[in-house]
Amino acid sequence: MGPLSAYAENMYVKVTNNTGNDIYHLYVSSVGSVEWEEDVLDVDVFNGETVTVSLKGYSNPKFDVQAEDEDGDTYTIENINVKKYDLILTLDDID
Repeated sequence: MGPLSAYAENMYVKVTNNTGNDIYHLYVSSVGSVEWEEDVLDVDVFNGETVTVSLKGYSNPKFDVQAEDEDGDTYTIENINVKKYDLILTLDDID
């Protein structure tokens, strides 16, 4: 058996939308990945709302995250540790 850290676990992140627009998609990837993985958002996150998003099958709690709003604008946060921090999206994060 390998070290426990090598095994995937179920994690979650609380996402707060303070962008002024509704968020329709949330893509996560392991830090440093060259492509975004699948949309992990099960519900739309309306402006001012906080939702909990499950992240399944990962062994490292550090992610790059990209949200997409109703207008197609994207907001990117890099290298967030979801075990330590919640994700708060603002207009300052717009790409």
